Amino acid sequence: MSSAATFCLLCCLALWSGAVGFSGGEKKTRTEEIHSKTSEVGWPGYLYTRAEGRCTPQYWSSGSEAWPNIVPKEAAISKVFGSRVLERYEPSLTLLDATQRNDDVGGSAFAKLVKHASAALLNAYARDGFPYDSWEVKVLLLQALVSEEAAAAQAGQFEQANLSCT
Repeated sequence: MSSAATFCLLCCLALWSGAVGFSGGEKKTRTEEIHSKTSEVGWPGYLYTRAEGRCTPQYWSSGSEAWPNIVPKEAAISKVFGSRVLERYEPSLTLLDATQRNDDVGGSAFAKLVKHASAALLNAYARDGFPYDSWEVKVLLLQALVSEEAAAAQAGQFEQANLSCT
């Protein structure tokens, strides 16, 4: 189901449940009502799903699939990509943290780069036919650290590969 269809479904559910009055007699805020409804049916506590496909950073950070054993979630990106990434990223940043980042929208090109490179690395290990090998992802990330323009261009290429992966 697409994220737009999921959003419409959840909105209709929220509006319908509010009209029918499933508040249980106690007065709840609108946010509490929506959260309790989505929790009852096992949906996340937000009105849309972030994961667009099986290869996106959002998908990997959601825990929908086990990560490849070669790259644990808790691994620091400096251990995975090399110590040169410490020039741009804090030492405590893990692969899971990188895939969960949301400061890439309208933010730094380096934030977008590490987010999509982390997903691309996971895809290189887990998806047959992914256009990059793991060593290529690592080398391309390191090469893109030289400037904002290089980081933005490479992040865009990783993002396209992640979105077009099946």
